Amino acid sequence: MLRILKNPEAEHDLDEIWWYIAQDNPDNADKLLDEIEKTSRKLAQFTNMGRNRDELHPGLQSFPVGKYLIFYMPIRGGIEIVRVLHGRMDIDAFF
Repeated sequence: MLRILKNPEAEHDLDEIWWYIAQDNPDNADKLLDEIEKTSRKLAQFTNMGRNRDELHPGLQSFPVGKYLIFYMPIRGGIEIVRVLHGRMDIDAFF
């Protein structure tokens, strides 16, 4: 079974993303989070699909989902999601 761990910051990011989008369209918020979950399962299976982000943190990878980036670390049997951030944010400020 694949492991997908989410650290507290990633959980908070996902909550914030949902609330922000749901203000205008709850269905779109649900769809985006479903797509992030689906992509996370794929990343857990194929951990090296993402872009290497060693410039931010050794071993860190990222993968886009719409306008957002999943930042994750490969772990034994899956991934640990570190952050989920909008692509226009100052990514360096979070790492």
